[in-house]
Amino acid sequence: MNINIDAIKKQTYDAIVVGSGISGGWAAKELTEKGLNVAVLERGREIKHVTGYETATKDPWDFAHRGRPDNMAAEQYWAGMRTGYTANEEHRYLFENDKENPYIEKRGGFDWLRAYHTGGKSLLWGRQSYRWNEEDFMANAKEGIGIDWPIRYKDLESWYTYVEKFAGISGQKEGLDVLPDSHFLPPMAMSAPEVHLKNAVKSKMGRPITIGRTAHLTQPAAHHTAIGRGQCQFRDKCMRGCPYGGYFSSLSATLPAAAKTKRLTMIHNAIVSEIIFDEKTQKAKGVRVIDQITKAVTEYYAKIIFLNAGAIGSTAIMMQSKSNRFPNGMGNQSDQLGRNIMDHHLGVGASATVEGFEDDFVYGRRPSGLYIPRFRNWGRDKREYVRGFGYQGGAGRGSWGRGTNMDGFGADFKAEMTQLGGWNIGFTGFGEILPNPENRFTLSPDKKDKWGLPVLEFEAEFGSNELNMRKDMANDMAEMLEAAGFKNVTTYNSTTTHIGLGIHEMGTARMGNDPKTSVLNKNNQVHEVKNVFMTDGACMTSASCVNPSLTYMALTARAADFAVSELKKKNL
Repeated sequence: MNINIDAIKKQTYDAIVVGSGISGGWAAKELTEKGLNVAVLERGREIKHVTGYETATKDPWDFAHRGRPDNMAAEQYWAGMRTGYTANEEHRYLFENDKENPYIEKRGGFDWLRAYHTGGKSLLWGRQSYRWNEEDFMANAKEGIGIDWPIRYKDLESWYTYVEKFAGISGQKEGLDVLPDSHFLPPMAMSAPEVHLKNAVKSKMGRPITIGRTAHLTQPAAHHTAIGRGQCQFRDKCMRGCPYGGYFSSLSATLPAAAKTKRLTMIHNAIVSEIIFDEKTQKAKGVRVIDQITKAVTEYYAKIIFLNAGAIGSTAIMMQSKSNRFPNGMGNQSDQLGRNIMDHHLGVGASATVEGFEDDFVYGRRPSGLYIPRFRNWGRDKREYVRGFGYQGGAGRGSWGRGTNMDGFGADFKAEMTQLGGWNIGFTGFGEILPNPENRFTLSPDKKDKWGLPVLEFEAEFGSNELNMRKDMANDMAEMLEAAGFKNVTTYNSTTTHIGLGIHEMGTARMGNDPKTSVLNKNNQVHEVKNVFMTDGACMTSASCVNPSLTYMALTARAADFAVSELKKKNL
């Protein structure tokens, strides 16, 4: 009996954080820095900062297939193949094998890209970091779509500033209501054709274009270097992992900060199968974990639990957490668990060739592009659809790689490839997807994975609002390129794009004011289990059209502050 008590003590913490990605890293940092002993449960393997980035310094010729996916990847990374890049040799080691981690598409299609290791997708994200605007938090209520957010921009404004200072966001202040300014590090430079586009579109169409707001250290501060981060090297090999810590990730920033407190315990290969609910206290008392390698089952205990396993992973854990109180999954009185899957719809935009600017060059390989903020359904503009979209893209010159698609051989051809080619420019749209309860996932009633957990079944597809929006997303970009005088303007609008391609999965356990229509309250607490918090993409009540990670960071820091305050008051 004493042995069991000792074992329980060793497996008991003040807080448990499930997942070590963008939001999980922030939860670990905030909770440890506020004095709590925290266990971070990561379902995947351990990757160490710097030494764990297997391909970070490899050259093209170091890859057996020069970076391209091979036959194995085409078969086993089938969802990754649909993205056009995640199954490539350079960074495939950081994504999961879809054959070994199956899921089922029952209706439509869903691209579920996963990264089970220390840092999760914070090693792989596009680093684009934008604040939501005031209208983003009010649109649902104004338009009668979904449910109202229980918070507003002012509730997050100071937390945006807080996380921006720590993460380091490079960008340019523009003073736009549609795209609120952040606390910025110096911006990256635009190329000459990009400046030309910016000026032409502003003067002829009244639309602003800014440099991408990205989580890269262009000018590190003392608190960045204190945890080992260095200045961005403009290598643009970010998705391989950055040994310089030039971009923000859990592995380079929040987890080292948490480790400095000596109150962090990292536990890898720990697949959380369910949250343990105490019927007497009506609280969660811990989690049940399956070891990824041995399949041994262990329980860990804590006063509070933060679920940060991603919009799909966190909600799947909630669904699997069944008890007498919650026969259909923890906190699922509203029947909203798994519903309202959102993302940003991509695969639509325009490109062109740029004449001239032969004597203009760029420094290094800028790891970001330009951003064109939303202008549709903003101000006096009204369309047949609701919400809107932004664009990301930029200009570049042809390098030696262009030779792979050209005819030619011999010394003259090789000499030509040593010279820069002409300029090209292109942008892709990021459109908002509306919350739709029919876009959902459920637990398979009969199919299990190799750990005995239910395989997930997805039903997700675009609605008429998204499809109507895509027409403008292609045509509007073409008009802007033509306004700049660029040539050979071509639009594209893929008909095979799925929800999930943006890797911005959101929804599935939305925040709201009413427990009958939502899972979480304004503080990211599960309505019916107040010591369980969800601050990743699962909590989102709508999607905006800007990248969501900065908002996850702010929500997590805010919720952690609230959780510690409530613990001190003995309310949890």
